[in-house]
Amino acid sequence: MLFTRLATAALIVATMAACGRNRVEVSETGLKYQLHDDDEKSRKAKVGDIMTIQLLLKNAKDSVLRDTHKEPAPLKLMLQVPPFKGSFEEGLAMLSKGDSATFFVSADSLFGKAMQQMPPGVVKGSDITFNVKILEVQNEEEYRKAETVNAAKQKGTDDKIIADYMAKNGLTGKAQKTEQGVYYVITQPGTGAVPNRGDLVKVDYTGKLLSGKEFDSSVGKQPIELPIGVGQVIPGWDDAIMKLHKGEKATLIIPSTMAYGAQGSPPVIPANAVLLFDVSLLDVRKNPQPQGGQGQMPQMPQGR
Repeated sequence: MLFTRLATAALIVATMAACGRNRVEVSETGLKYQLHDDDEKSRKAKVGDIMTIQLLLKNAKDSVLRDTHKEPAPLKLMLQVPPFKGSFEEGLAMLSKGDSATFFVSADSLFGKAMQQMPPGVVKGSDITFNVKILEVQNEEEYRKAETVNAAKQKGTDDKIIADYMAKNGLTGKAQKTEQGVYYVITQPGTGAVPNRGDLVKVDYTGKLLSGKEFDSSVGKQPIELPIGVGQVIPGWDDAIMKLHKGEKATLIIPSTMAYGAQGSPPVIPANAVLLFDVSLLDVRKNPQPQGGQGQMPQMPQGR
């Protein structure tokens, strides 16, 4: 009997605690929120921290606007100063690693009251629902150290994948490797100029996954022209194109760490994907604006 009473009392206390965690509260600035999991003893996020989160974003009709659970990797963001009262950033500052919550943010404040038209699926005067789970909270130094460790691990994985691919396709011994770890195989030699950083290059390309699945191509459309070596394309392109001569054709094998990394480029490029590019360097010329600020952005998915 005593055990039954104690168990009942414990159940009542647990139920009340759960209800308390999930009730809708309102902050001093007007942010409506529900705390589902809240470790009050853990370090809360502060402005400048990098947060890794899973996010489910819904409109007033409960339609999903974004779900990071269906994306290649969780969302990483740096916590900013709240841009308005009752913002999502204000809510994130309440949380620490392992916490989960729901925030109801005014669409008018989020998108600006001056907007003549809201984004598709969003109605003026409504709330946008942010369901969030905090996977990690790191300061900048912690984040950089973790990224360095993860990149080193992935580099080893990529190297093995590339070595296996080259062995299977008879490329071992034919491929050259840049200092940054990009492999390239010359398929048609050229004798023209080699581009320097900032030069404008014109390139025809076809991008593929190692499976052979094509995800983008300029062939039969229009070659792209852009300043090379200034960050307008994935690092692997900047690195490898500057090794080629005008008129040369080559196959680039780009490690994921020099491409789209753990984020991938949904929906066509998975997380941590090694990429192939068949490229033809059609032209090289000096850029009147060597920093590349006005260069044409390439049409391939390149994380701009």
